[in-house]
Amino acid sequence: MNMVEVTFLPDGKKAKVRQGTTLLDASRRANVVIRTRCGGRAGCLMCKVRVDAENQAGLSEPAINERQKLGSELSSGVRLSCQARIQGNVTVTIPEDPLKSAIRKQLEKQRQDDDWMN
Repeated sequence: MNMVEVTFLPDGKKAKVRQGTTLLDASRRANVVIRTRCGGRAGCLMCKVRVDAENQAGLSEPAINERQKLGSELSSGVRLSCQARIQGNVTVTIPEDPLKSAIRKQLEKQRQDDDWMN
């Protein structure tokens, strides 16, 4: 099997993996955290990633299980990292963790409030 490279944004971390490796397994190799609760069985839908149109060719076609779970989200580039298998060099974007997002928004609001008062 050929080795391919996957790049995880926004951090820019990379991993060389064998073709056919799932994005979830590749993320672990690159020390990139993708949240999951179901152990990679497409049950929790927490491991969603986004793949731009020009990178779609680097991944396997969505299997029936992934198509059923994601539905119309597939057309906007969303894939389940536990199901999508890497076929060629690919770049994927990991969404911001919801807890981190909430904290970041709160800190931004606090900063704006502080700036307004000064």
